[in-house]
Amino acid sequence: MSSEEFEKLHEIYKSLYEELKLMPEKAVKCYGEEKKRLVRAFDERQGEAEEVLQGMEQELHSAPSSFRNGMVTKIRLHRRDLGKLQREFKSTDPGPRLGEGVGHLGIYSSQNEHSTHVQSQRTLLLQGTDSLNNATQSIERSQRIAAETDQIGSDIIEELGEQREQLDRTRNRLVHTGENLSKSRKVLRAMSRRLMTNKLLLAVIIIMELAILGAVIYLKFFRK
Repeated sequence: MSSEEFEKLHEIYKSLYEELKLMPEKAVKCYGEEKKRLVRAFDERQGEAEEVLQGMEQELHSAPSSFRNGMVTKIRLHRRDLGKLQREFKSTDPGPRLGEGVGHLGIYSSQNEHSTHVQSQRTLLLQGTDSLNNATQSIERSQRIAAETDQIGSDIIEELGEQREQLDRTRNRLVHTGENLSKSRKVLRAMSRRLMTNKLLLAVIIIMELAILGAVIYLKFFRK
């Protein structure tokens, strides 16, 4: 169970209830002063049982929420049984024989019934308060989760912004690299053209030198 004190009170209540259960049967068989003493004894034990139930209700405030519903149900059943026992004892009233004792019992029983009703309403109010507290805690947890989710979303958006900036810088570097490659290709084509031109000029010069050399040899050795 949830509370050692609750268990102790529960055992005390069961002992009182067992004693109270025997009184209606005794009340049927006795009259006069003996009946009055039995009525007073019943009132005392019933009052003690009410106090014990109130103590059990106070233990609800410190009990874990997982046990609280079971404890509330048990207290409600005890109050129902106690009220039933009060009505059963009252039904043993034989009429005028008890004189004032009858009036006393009727008034006390009415008061106890009212007290039982008030305690039942109080128990329902405690249940409603517990449910409201649980709902409030659930809302607070949901709000914390929503705030954490919002923070995570903000972090992700910020990180995506940084990645976008990095991608933009990378794209700009690629654009610059492409432009540099285009310039390099133009330079290489220009160099290739100049190389071809130089080769042609060199070939022309060699041919001209060979022609001159051939003309010189011809004029020197073959022309007379």
